[in-house]
Amino acid sequence: MTFTDAKERFSSRVADYVRYRPGYPSALLELLGAECGLRPGHVIADIGSGTGFLSELFLKNGNRVYGVEPNKDMRQAGEEYLASYDGFSSIEGSAEATTLNEASVDFITAGQSFHWFEPDAARREFVRILKPGGWMVIAWNDRRMDEAPFTREYENILERFGVDYKKVKDSYPEAERIRRFLSTFSQRDLPNHQILDWDSLSGRLRSSSFTPTEGHPNFAPMMADLKRLFDAHQEQGQVRMDYFMRIYYGQLQATA
Repeated sequence: MTFTDAKERFSSRVADYVRYRPGYPSALLELLGAECGLRPGHVIADIGSGTGFLSELFLKNGNRVYGVEPNKDMRQAGEEYLASYDGFSSIEGSAEATTLNEASVDFITAGQSFHWFEPDAARREFVRILKPGGWMVIAWNDRRMDEAPFTREYENILERFGVDYKKVKDSYPEAERIRRFLSTFSQRDLPNHQILDWDSLSGRLRSSSFTPTEGHPNFAPMMADLKRLFDAHQEQGQVRMDYFMRIYYGQLQATA
């Protein structure tokens, strides 16, 4: 599934995205070190790097990171967020056309962005820029719902009021889509969470590309339901949003 507005749909949500989206647990570095031989000297191409959350994890590890981001506003936010890191280079490009040199990177990462790619074109480009034996890592934070009533009710709000939530949700990569993209892969889940007050919970909701913006008929009732949810679950003015970070990692092979 592709989206004609995929490269622009976050432009009006950058501020909320920077402030309220969850980051990535450092346990990811330990996993990739053990399973893929990740070292500080490896070069990373972070595709759809956005505001820089995943790039920062690798920069702290001592990696050189090329953040490839097609959206101007998200790219500029990432540049500001990561300005203190000498090892970061911001690239105006996309998964399908990174502008990076052939066989120039050891790892390709896609955090919360893989479902926006055009798979065939992206795969050809990734085969081109990866060094022999290089790895690809696909990761995103997914809400825990089976054992977390708060996140189940939050999901219900998205389903009732989201503008194209079902379309976006259905586009998230499942194992079969990953299998068509990666030659071989493994999958792991790591726990993650956020502690949110009312302002950060409402900002977290607004940061999603599929939620209505102020002025849309769904916006006011959506925020009213969110406030009722917050009031019902808050303890000392905070709620906990539980996630698992789902990680697929594997290698690509050129196809004839």
